[in-house]
Amino acid sequence: MSTLILNATVLGLGMHPGAWRLGTRSGAANLTPTFYREIAQAAEAGHLHALFLADTLAAGEEAYQRPSLGAMDPATVLASLASVTSRLGLVGTASTTFNSPFNLARRFMTLDHLSSGRAGWNMVTTFVPQVAANFGAASLPPGEARYQRAEEFVQVVKALWRSWQPGAIVDDKANGIYADIHRIQPISHQGEHFSVEGPLTLPPSPQQQPVLFQAGASGPGRTLAARHAEVVFTAQNTLSEARDFYSDLKSRAAAVGRSLKVLPGLMPIIGGTEAEALARKAELDRLAGDSELRKLALRVGIDVAELDPDRPLPVEKILANADFRGSEGFRQAAIALTRAENLTVRELLWRNGGGHLQVVGTAEQVADLIESWHRQQAADGFNLMIDALPDGLHRFVESVVPLLQRRGLFQRDYRGHTLRENLGLEGNHDPLSA
Repeated sequence: MSTLILNATVLGLGMHPGAWRLGTRSGAANLTPTFYREIAQAAEAGHLHALFLADTLAAGEEAYQRPSLGAMDPATVLASLASVTSRLGLVGTASTTFNSPFNLARRFMTLDHLSSGRAGWNMVTTFVPQVAANFGAASLPPGEARYQRAEEFVQVVKALWRSWQPGAIVDDKANGIYADIHRIQPISHQGEHFSVEGPLTLPPSPQQQPVLFQAGASGPGRTLAARHAEVVFTAQNTLSEARDFYSDLKSRAAAVGRSLKVLPGLMPIIGGTEAEALARKAELDRLAGDSELRKLALRVGIDVAELDPDRPLPVEKILANADFRGSEGFRQAAIALTRAENLTVRELLWRNGGGHLQVVGTAEQVADLIESWHRQQAADGFNLMIDALPDGLHRFVESVVPLLQRRGLFQRDYRGHTLRENLGLEGNHDPLSA
């Protein structure tokens, strides 16, 4: 069994919509460097593999009911953390639909150099409808079209990252030769979506290139992951669905001669006792008001007025929506949990955790779930969707991590210096291959 991977995900002041109202910390704390520094250093002290920054490009995605999840550019925030951490991976989300390949390749390679090889890029196609209007589009392209663009986008980015070959930097001061120009070549890409000459403006990093993360569970999303991703972030709420997804992704990658890691999202709500954890969950839910209901409606593609809290999710009507442009992964996760446990909407909201697997209980109960999913080949690890930051992260690091270490599941120190080494991906990347 491979070593368990754990990343800490940062979304605003916490994954739970009520997090920003919990405690006395300012609701604008996620606009300050001290907030991110505390989180990054806590994650590194717990030997977590990476800090994972989510993103959104629409300020009103959740109707301004909490601090915007995408308040600041992830790569810029992560660059500020490179100098206050030394081993923690720094993973940022950026859209292939609303970026250009050259600028993105340069931005993340810059982060990789500034962090001495600890950067990762989470490639997403964007599923929030409001984003389109910020980039001059009337609506989001259909999912298939977004993934067609993403496929070419990633090919261009990888080609740019390879445009400086090994040995390109000569650094011969005596003879005045900085670089071997024959080892720095344009990519001369001409495709359906992009025309990019290259080369990139800077050479490969200590880990050759940033680690490629991907979040997408539709058919095209799985195809993209199998061809390019090294780590896949997914929303899974039942063990059987998670095992099927895990097996499918591993098989797809193996079929094209690759391997990858699968990390479902997990929101742990931890208390010293189960009663304390349940009380924390109830308080967060109270503070959130109806925002979880509104988010669920957005995630499944239905008007909020059509969700009766005391009736089951209207699955047939949801699946009949031919105009759905959202995340197939979140929609299917909610439907699978509803069907598996015959839940009402109210029960689903209690269990769903904003779209991701949720466990409410003691540190032992959280560790038990993590161990069970890992041993049953449902996950190589988890992206931890911390309920409220930074308190929830401190709780996890101080109580759950020691349990996992004593069980021989989690690292007591980092195995290397680059993110690629620490994730066990040393042999996974060939810088000269597509």
